[in-house]
Amino acid sequence: MDVVSDAISAVHLGHPWFHRMRTNGKWCARLDPYDGAGFYVVIKGNCWLLTDNGTLVSLGVGDAVLLPHGTGHVIADFPVDSTVAAQLAVPFEQWLAEAGPRARSDRDGTEILCGKYWLDCSRMHPLMAELPEVVHLPSQVGSHLELRSAIDLLAGEMDEVRPGSCVALPNLLDLLLVYMIRSWMAQSTCGVWPGALGDPVTAAALRAMHSQPAAQWSNDRLAAEAGVSRPTLARRFTTLVGRPPMTYLTWWRVILAATLLRDTKETLAAIAGRVGYGSPYALSHAFEREFGTTPGRYRAQVATGRSASAVN
Repeated sequence: MDVVSDAISAVHLGHPWFHRMRTNGKWCARLDPYDGAGFYVVIKGNCWLLTDNGTLVSLGVGDAVLLPHGTGHVIADFPVDSTVAAQLAVPFEQWLAEAGPRARSDRDGTEILCGKYWLDCSRMHPLMAELPEVVHLPSQVGSHLELRSAIDLLAGEMDEVRPGSCVALPNLLDLLLVYMIRSWMAQSTCGVWPGALGDPVTAAALRAMHSQPAAQWSNDRLAAEAGVSRPTLARRFTTLVGRPPMTYLTWWRVILAATLLRDTKETLAAIAGRVGYGSPYALSHAFEREFGTTPGRYRAQVATGRSASAVN
């Protein structure tokens, strides 16, 4: 896999929640902070989004916005401030229940595609952690073409129930997340990871490690893969990623092991082999150093957390 795919897969839990809202008149709703990433796409009309940290974003037709860290926020049909929001905002679930049926036939209302991606935020890949509080992707002619296509496909699937919709919609929503992150990387001028993946030497080393995490990588082998000397790789990789190549590889192998513990029933020995450790003992030692707990306890904690979430 590649870095972006792995970064998403490491934190992604289950299928996203989504809804298509049609609303009119004056409205103002609040969503409290949560573990996950939220998104809005404006299909018709316009609205404003105000985060708990005071960021106000105006959203027009075709605009997409991603809140990758589950930031609490208010969404309204007018440019709201914190004082007004405290007085007028209703809980998001209440707005969701009231808005759709009330405005379904109103041609002049606002139409929004909204949803949440459930994420395991315990050990995010730094690429995901680097995403800003709000990723605003305005609709502009000639920009974010893949994202625009995904939005059009989603809107079409949600207009009516079609054969295969139960499979198409979750996969299109996962694709939407990928395209929103890609679009952020394409327009970002100061992020660490857009720079790292834009550098051919660093990108080549990252691609090698992520495509074959269990391979017997060394600094020399990675340098050869990137087509540069070992000192050149070390300098460029460490400058852009923030840690040396082998340190990054050790960290990523443990994160990948945690993902496999969470999402599969494979034995620790099988997981150790998949992530490049010669024995379960060696993996356990590295895992406990990173997570502060053993792989077995981590798996049990994750299972308990999922059971509690299912009950709620």
